[in-house]
Amino acid sequence: MRKSESNIVKFTLDPDNLPPLTAQECAELEAVATMPDEAIDYSDAPELTDAFWQVASTPIPEVKKQITLRIDSDVIDFFKDTGRRYQTRINAVLRAYVKVHKNVHGH
Repeated sequence: MRKSESNIVKFTLDPDNLPPLTAQECAELEAVATMPDEAIDYSDAPELTDAFWQVASTPIPEVKKQITLRIDSDVIDFFKDTGRRYQTRINAVLRAYVKVHKNVHGH
């Protein structure tokens, strides 16, 4: 893959394959879990008024289309070896490709 002009490196976190927590992170989560609600500082969180909930919505997931696609066996094996939901990961790779090329070609 070609390095971008700005030397930006992108990392993607797979929510189905998260890295293990460190001992410090586990301790911090435990401290928050045992903290009483009264001790939590909400001063930087805006109040969610009735007006907010009137315009709030749940995004509708995009409809997927089932197709037949011929893909090299080594490519399929690679994705299958990453575990469950490998087709979702293939879709994510294709979506990233489309996003980059839409930006480049102005579509």
